[in-house]
Amino acid sequence: MLRSALIAASLALATAPAYADRLLIERAQIGDATELPARGLTMAQVEAKFGAPGQKLEPRGGQSAAWPVIHRWVYPQFTVYFERSRVIDAVLNRAAPQELGPAPVTPG
Repeated sequence: MLRSALIAASLALATAPAYADRLLIERAQIGDATELPARGLTMAQVEAKFGAPGQKLEPRGGQSAAWPVIHRWVYPQFTVYFERSRVIDAVLNRAAPQELGPAPVTPG
């Protein structure tokens, strides 16, 4: 009797729909991904293509040659990181200000 109950429970779990969290990067790849500034662009090129950033944060680093100055420009959809005056990376911001982590996948 116990064995039958365990088998029935296992089958029920095996047929249940699977749900998973979707990370911000996966949502960007699936949906309308925001175009990000390419590595190597200058500050002037980024500003010409994407407009003025909403915020230019204080530069960091520069204490020695091993620690170059890093600038961060914040746009509504992404943040751009510059080493001196060239793009080294651009990352998507959170999907919504209240987002704390990955958004759940909606079935269908």
